[in-house]
Amino acid sequence: MKTHNIAIIKGDGIGHPVVDAAWQVLQAAAKQSGFALAGTEMPWSCAHYKETGVMMPADGIETLRKYDAILLGAVGWPAEVPDAVSLHGLLLPIRKAFDQYANVRPHRLLPGVEGPLRRGGFDILCIRENTEGEYAGAGGRVHQGTAQEVAVETGIFTRMGVERILRFAFAQARARRSKLASVTKSNAQKHSMVFWDEITRQLAAEHPDVEVTSYHVDAMAARMVTAPESLDVVVASNLFGDILTDLGAAIQGGLGFAASANLNPDREAPSMFEPVHGSAPDIAHLGIANPIAAIWSGAMMLEHLGEKAAADRVMAALGDTTGRGIGTVPGKDKTDAITAAVLSALS
Repeated sequence: MKTHNIAIIKGDGIGHPVVDAAWQVLQAAAKQSGFALAGTEMPWSCAHYKETGVMMPADGIETLRKYDAILLGAVGWPAEVPDAVSLHGLLLPIRKAFDQYANVRPHRLLPGVEGPLRRGGFDILCIRENTEGEYAGAGGRVHQGTAQEVAVETGIFTRMGVERILRFAFAQARARRSKLASVTKSNAQKHSMVFWDEITRQLAAEHPDVEVTSYHVDAMAARMVTAPESLDVVVASNLFGDILTDLGAAIQGGLGFAASANLNPDREAPSMFEPVHGSAPDIAHLGIANPIAAIWSGAMMLEHLGEKAAADRVMAALGDTTGRGIGTVPGKDKTDAITAAVLSALS
């Protein structure tokens, strides 16, 4: 029997129950489809930081490297550990070390889910550059604590980085409806974003079968609200992609439905799969965290591992569950009840 070895990082807060739920569903789907998932839990989290002074050990990256994929719950507990510490101590190092340069987030309404818009029928795949750009961490502060204090944050855009995420986006567009929207703010950012637009035009000439439209990020935000059905694949820089995908989560019913994949498309290192929501400290003890985003992320992991039939089964079970009104309203159903319903639909 084929076995996929998965590193599990539950992280903080609701990361624990949603990963537990997703793992139950993934194990059931694997059993049905004739393969196995072997999970190894890593206790890396803000609690780990408080105990050890680090979010993950010095050999954490090398420890993860041997796994086929990483399933992550949520990281962060701002009342105890600053978000800048938890983010730069765990999530961003993993993305960069494993060159997970493509962050992929699907935005569509599951059956029975009502979003805040008056319209449905949209199916958007947002692709975010995941390793450089505005989140490169280049910059610094001088004269700290004085009236002359200066903070500099420098976005890093390389031709290799921009071109490869755009090529990935073109490939996704070809596999879907052959429409690509490239998002910048080139009227205001005359270096990095003009550079991005230039490379977009160069690659568009290589892909005449794909309809390419360039948008400023503010116009794209408006379009996602007013005409989301007009969009297919949307590609953006690290910062703009981060913001737009939270808007995408909102129009698909909320963060409880927002799944994501951090992909190394070249498969030279493990990819990581995680729900977009945070650790939600305010509800972590209530048992009402929606596991659907984590389960959906798990389905994306199965597809990446080559188990598309099992991934399709999981997505069908999610659709059956929400179609019966279970898990569609935040806080209405307990985590365990939603999980049981998905497992029942799967069987």
